[in-house]
Amino acid sequence: MIKKTYPITEQLILNALKLAQQLHQELSREADALKKTQLAELINDIAANKKQLVVQLGQFNTQITQVLATEKLPNDQESIREYFKRAETVGLLTDESIGNWAQLMLVCAECRNLNEQNGAGIDLLSRHTKRSLDILKGKPAFANTYGADGSTQSDRHSHTLISV
Repeated sequence: MIKKTYPITEQLILNALKLAQQLHQELSREADALKKTQLAELINDIAANKKQLVVQLGQFNTQITQVLATEKLPNDQESIREYFKRAETVGLLTDESIGNWAQLMLVCAECRNLNEQNGAGIDLLSRHTKRSLDILKGKPAFANTYGADGSTQSDRHSHTLISV
């Protein structure tokens, strides 16, 4: 069975590597945009591109899970190594796919780090913008009422300090 699934697996891994590299490029673009322009439109476009790439990588995960299931293997790193061993056992060349898999894992780890950094940057910009708006609206910086669940709520009626 592995002789039938292995060519599919090779192509899946290669396609996933390309998608992960594109995602890395989008995350790098987002990081640059956050440092330089902070344009909401550009960041929104990048977010849409990232979402599409993540959906495609999710499809890859589903497909690789199915391939591993044909060999009665779960979807984890050890199973991938076992899959490659089984392929080698039946005489298939795995060096290129093993290299692509390793590169895929590296790029995915870098994407995860970049995404966390970008998310933190966006959160800081959001907080800064909210504070600026609160100052302009005259909204108190502290909560002065409590909700039914005991959580704090800010004053609903704020007075504008500055009108532009």
